[in-house]
Amino acid sequence: MHLPPFKLERYFAKYEFNTEFLLCSSDCEAMSIADLLTLEEGAAEKFQKVWLGYTESQGSLALRKEICGLYTSMQPEDILVHTGAGEAIYLFMYAAFQQGDHVIVHSPGYQSLAEVARSVGCDVSPWLAREENGWALDMNELRRLMRSNTKGIVINTPHNPTGYLMSRADFEELNKFVQENNLILFSDEVYRESEYNPADKLPAACDMGEHAVSLGVTSKTYGLAGLRIGWVATKNKRIYENMASLKDYTTICNSAPSEFLAEVAMRHRQKLIDRNVGIIKNNLTVIDDLFARHAARFTWVRPKAGSMGFPRLLRGNVDDFCDSLVREAGVMLLPGSNYDDSNNHFRLGLGRKNLPQAVERLEEFLKK
Repeated sequence: MHLPPFKLERYFAKYEFNTEFLLCSSDCEAMSIADLLTLEEGAAEKFQKVWLGYTESQGSLALRKEICGLYTSMQPEDILVHTGAGEAIYLFMYAAFQQGDHVIVHSPGYQSLAEVARSVGCDVSPWLAREENGWALDMNELRRLMRSNTKGIVINTPHNPTGYLMSRADFEELNKFVQENNLILFSDEVYRESEYNPADKLPAACDMGEHAVSLGVTSKTYGLAGLRIGWVATKNKRIYENMASLKDYTTICNSAPSEFLAEVAMRHRQKLIDRNVGIIKNNLTVIDDLFARHAARFTWVRPKAGSMGFPRLLRGNVDDFCDSLVREAGVMLLPGSNYDDSNNHFRLGLGRKNLPQAVERLEEFLKK
C-alpha cells in the first residue's frame, strides 16, 4: 500500500491555524459544547454522566437510531459509525474492492475518494464534472468509461468543491445503471440537507437499494467537525460486515462523549440545518455582490447546495494569487491545484459567519 501526500490537508496544515480568515472552509460554522447542549433540556446533566469506558464498535444504539432519521428504510443495524468520514472512506475502499478492480470516481473531488482505491490496487477513471455543463456529470460519458472489470462508482452530491447538486432524474438514472450492471455505488452525502431549496434534496442512495452505501458526517451541514463522528448507511451486509471487521484494525470504537453529543445533535439537526443554511444564504448575497463588482476578475457557476463554490480567477495564476492573499492579507483561499484542477479555479467557503469581514479584507487586497 502506498498513499501520496493528501494535498488539500497538507495545504490546510500550513495555514489553517495561523491565518485570520479561512475563506475556503468546507464545513459550516461550529458551536461550543455548551451551546449544543442547550438544544435539549437535561442534556448537560446527562453529559456529565457519560461513561468513559469503551463503546460499541458499531456505534451506540441510541446514536444509530437518531442517524436513521436521515433515511427512509435504514435500521440501526444498517448504520456503522466511524471516527469522521475519512475513516469510513478508507475502510469502505478496502472492504468493497480488491487489486485489479476498476472504479469510476466523480472528479474533481476529495482526494481520498480516488486515492484510497488506488492504494488497494484499483484502476481509477475520473468521471469529470465540467464547468461548461454547470458542473453536471454526463451519463453518456459514464457509459463510455465502463470496462469489463468495473466494480464501483463513487459520487459526491452535493459536491465538494463545486456545490453541484445532481438532478433527481440523473440520480435515479445513475442508481438504475448501477443496479443493472451489478456495481457498487458509494455516495458521499456529507453535504446532504444543506440544499438551498429543500425541495431539491435527493433521496439517500442507501434507500435506493442494496447496491448503495451512503456516507454521512456531523462536520459539514451540521457544523460539528470537532465531534469526529461519521457513518455509513447500507443494506449491503457483505460490505457492512467487511467494514466492521476492518474497523478493529483502526479506531476499534468511537469516543463516548462525541457519540453522546452527536446523538443530541442528530435529534435536533433541523435547528442546526436552519442555522447554517441561513449563514450560507446570507454569505451568498455578499459573494454575489463581490463577483458583480469584480466581473472582470472572477466567474463561477453559483452552487445549489453545500458550503462552498468553485470560482475561477480570470487574470493571473491562481496559485500565486492565493499565496499572496494569505501571506499579505491573512485570507486563505484554496487553489484548485489541490484537486488536480488546472483551470485556475479556487475553493470558496460559504459556511462561516465571518465571511463578510473576510471579503472586506479580500477587496482591500484586490485594490492593491
